[in-house]
Amino acid sequence: MREATDIATYLADLEDIPGTQVFTAQRARQGYHLNQCAMSLMKPENRERFKADERAYIDEWPMSEEQKEALLARDYNRLLNLGGNIYFLAKVFSTDGISVVQGVSTMTGMSVEEYQAMMMAGGRSPVGQRSIRENN
Repeated sequence: MREATDIATYLADLEDIPGTQVFTAQRARQGYHLNQCAMSLMKPENRERFKADERAYIDEWPMSEEQKEALLARDYNRLLNLGGNIYFLAKVFSTDGISVVQGVSTMTGMSVEEYQAMMMAGGRSPVGQRSIRENN
């Protein structure tokens, strides 16, 4: 990683980590309503409304259409790119009746068993995972 001499360089370097979306202030602003919607699912009455008509429920939130479509598709990687925070999105996992391990495994292209085995073996190897720029 380059030495960050200014905030722009520092933030650009955060975008250079393969397979990682750092939850920056920009992403927090972008995903505010998305994350609030996900957090609202902590209340049983909201979960019931969400399950009854997901589109109607999320249309109550001032999210972008792209965020809404990604949420409906349960495209968690896209949601992270659009400002979602995994700790808030875990409320969607719970609402769907799946564990965090099950939800996160969908983000890796691995089965739950493969993901668990990788994590039990120490996680993803950092080899080749340090910089998108350096890998190109």
